[in-house]
Amino acid sequence: MNTSVLKTSFKVFGIFAIILTLMPFVAVNYWWIRMFDFPHLQLTFLTSLAILLYVIRFDFRAWQDYAFIAALIACVVFQFTKIYPYTAFSDYEVLETTQSSSLKFYTANVHQKNKETSELISQIDVMDADVMLFTEVNTFWQSAISKQISKDYKYQIEFPLSNTYGMALYSKLPLVDSEVRFLVNDSIPSIHTKVEISPNNMMQIYAIHPTPPMPQENPMSTDRDSEMMQIAFLARESKLPIVVIGDFNDVAWSQTSKLFQRVSGLLDLRKGRGLFNTYSAKSYILRWPLDHVFVSEEFRHVAAKTGKNINSDHFPFYAELSFEPNIAEAQSPKPPSDEDLKNAKKQALRGKLNNKN
Repeated sequence: MNTSVLKTSFKVFGIFAIILTLMPFVAVNYWWIRMFDFPHLQLTFLTSLAILLYVIRFDFRAWQDYAFIAALIACVVFQFTKIYPYTAFSDYEVLETTQSSSLKFYTANVHQKNKETSELISQIDVMDADVMLFTEVNTFWQSAISKQISKDYKYQIEFPLSNTYGMALYSKLPLVDSEVRFLVNDSIPSIHTKVEISPNNMMQIYAIHPTPPMPQENPMSTDRDSEMMQIAFLARESKLPIVVIGDFNDVAWSQTSKLFQRVSGLLDLRKGRGLFNTYSAKSYILRWPLDHVFVSEEFRHVAAKTGKNINSDHFPFYAELSFEPNIAEAQSPKPPSDEDLKNAKKQALRGKLNNKN
């Protein structure tokens, strides 16, 4: 390939990278826009590689060359700022524990079409979590899990569905005031339950699995965003310590997830510790964090990690926390702005209205 053609190819890629970088700023909810919230890590790497090769391969003879490289550098900086909080260079948002006792949480999207149950069951035994959430649970998976898990999981909320949005929650700790709710439409459940940590301490869990913005699922992100904002307001209004767990079908750095955090006042275990990518287990390149455990300031970090492959398209996510309400103020988040609350209310209401029509 001659130099002119190669240089043109680099510029075409550069323009493409710039367009992808700008896509998340487009204020519409179509899937083909919102999908560009996801690949910031991949774009950071590819754009950095393009800059390096361009500088090595070509002499700069015109202002257009400098302008092109400057634009790509701006893209890299923007992309990296998105993922920087999830690197070891960033501060922790959930601080380290100061005590030995802990609460263990485990969430796994089993992938409804997956019929291989042995990997998941063996991992459940190893993780030995206090609370486990499974998504994409149909009757096959409900039966497989409930028959084989330890008898220590005396408290269960099972809501299997054939539409890939069934859920099941199992707990060693007593569950109180448990209910399955439908915040956006009557086919997408969420689990709301209080959990007795000790005789004098209770926490609130919200388990969710909103629809992804994908053409085969939902062409808009409206329903997902609405469910997340409704949960954010429920968490904000709760007087109890909060854990929100599940497959959010959204990355932690998207505008929606960041607004969810600001309004709910919840904290992200990943910040300062790593991406812990849970999807896609089928690809080594296109991976990002979709399964989350967000917590209120009463909780401290003990451990967090992705689980081993369970033949699903998701890796499980495991979080071990300590409950330390006496020092919660040390990591209290900033309150949301009036503009944040206004935007979140609009998003929460939009999904309800869309599904009434």
